[in-house]
Amino acid sequence: MAQFTIKDLARKLGVSPSTVSRALSDHPDISPATKRRVAEAAQKYHYHPNQIAQSLQKKRSSTIGVIVPEIRHNFFSTVISGIEEVAYESGYTIMVCQSNETLAREVLNTQALVANRVAGLLIAISTETSRWDHLENVLARGVPLVQFDRVAEPLDTSKVVIDDYRAAYEAVVHLIDSGYRRIGHFSGREVIAMDRHRCRGYLDALADHGLACDRRFLIRGGYREEDGRAAVERLLALGELPDAILAVNDPVAVGAFVRLKEAGVRIPEDVALVGFSDTPAAALIDPALTTVYQPAFEMGRTAASLLLEQLTAEGGSVEMKTVVLPTELRVRGSSRPRGA
Repeated sequence: MAQFTIKDLARKLGVSPSTVSRALSDHPDISPATKRRVAEAAQKYHYHPNQIAQSLQKKRSSTIGVIVPEIRHNFFSTVISGIEEVAYESGYTIMVCQSNETLAREVLNTQALVANRVAGLLIAISTETSRWDHLENVLARGVPLVQFDRVAEPLDTSKVVIDDYRAAYEAVVHLIDSGYRRIGHFSGREVIAMDRHRCRGYLDALADHGLACDRRFLIRGGYREEDGRAAVERLLALGELPDAILAVNDPVAVGAFVRLKEAGVRIPEDVALVGFSDTPAAALIDPALTTVYQPAFEMGRTAASLLLEQLTAEGGSVEMKTVVLPTELRVRGSSRPRGA
């Protein structure tokens, strides 16, 4: 069945197509009675506006583009839920792409979303993203952009982050207070600001408590479980293990946990573990994982709200903001005090 068009609706009502169009867009020149007649007829005949045609006319759609490193990561899927809630409440839909932790796919995703005339873009950059000319191009085209979690700090955009430095610092202090002294860190890539801040928090916490960093226990990698396993393999090859490990996120911590268990290493008696983000898996393993809780849903809501501020701003000028959300160290069995 052919779709009922705005001309068909106008013919049924005995008015012009422009009157129907203005009534549906709540134009002030159209009387409330006419608006009501048009709305009732649109519902009766199952008329739906042509979103593609509208976006071509407006040069922009009612769709918000979202790019995340991985959808399978519980943290990012929860962020997406927060974004979608705010977008839906404001009459927007979202189109989600994943970079799969590669710069090439991130660039392609960005180009595709802009080509589809998204109203704005929300992004957490990939682990490979060491340049951001593709994001500068987005801004140059006048498309509003908000970054969250993993951000390119030099870009003049609104950002939603946590205090990665403070969260890592407090996690290491917790380990020190629990009796651990030889503490390692499974980090991400130094080019990512989030990783730099967490690594600096780790190093400063050690230094402030008179402890040296054994550089053999500071291992850089990625953000997946296999990266945690690979880091443990490197430690096992050394023939020496740290007392405790701070992982860059929960998947890395869980990967490390499983490999340590396979090697007969007791947690936390031999090696304590702390993760980041508080994914569901953190509470399911035994012993449960101590981790830094990040408010993922609120991060998504906040990022979407900042973008909507730009989309609805009078005159189009909005001050860029950096919102820092609070975290919480959730202490569980993987970092019990020594001797407890």
